[in-house]
Amino acid sequence: MTKIKKPAADIQDKKTKKAQGDLEHQLKRALADYQNLERRIDEERRFLSHLSSALVIEKLLPVLDNLENAQKHLKDEGLEMVIKQFRDVLQSEGVSEIPAEGSPFDPNLHEAVEILESDKDGVVLKVLAKGYKINDKILRPAQVAVGRTKVEAKDEDNEENLEKEVPQYSSSE
Repeated sequence: MTKIKKPAADIQDKKTKKAQGDLEHQLKRALADYQNLERRIDEERRFLSHLSSALVIEKLLPVLDNLENAQKHLKDEGLEMVIKQFRDVLQSEGVSEIPAEGSPFDPNLHEAVEILESDKDGVVLKVLAKGYKINDKILRPAQVAVGRTKVEAKDEDNEENLEKEVPQYSSSE
């Protein structure tokens, strides 16, 4: 009879080992899921932190613009020091100015608000408002004037030609 019990005991041992293996696999999977959840939560916290910083900085950029415009007219040393300090703080937060003047127009970095006739086609000729980015993400595109070799004029001649092309209908018809 011991021979009959031995195979039954082997079968029971195999079932126990399989159950232990399944439990071990489930435990490893649960630990991996938990680690992934912790990592995802940390990433979301960092993202929210960067987002809130970007929103505050975006609200402060017009203040910097106004200070720089005032400095153009006042040329005050104290104001220049404040502007430098402001820029240093922005730089420490990862904010940098988007290079614009003299560079080729890039719609991802620049917003064309004016087209000027120039021999430099597609090149930024003048910066009307500086653009800024934070950690390679655009906070505000640079508003620029772009050069074109031939500018189509929006004058009265074009308007007159358009009026001639559009048929006029009278109310008597």
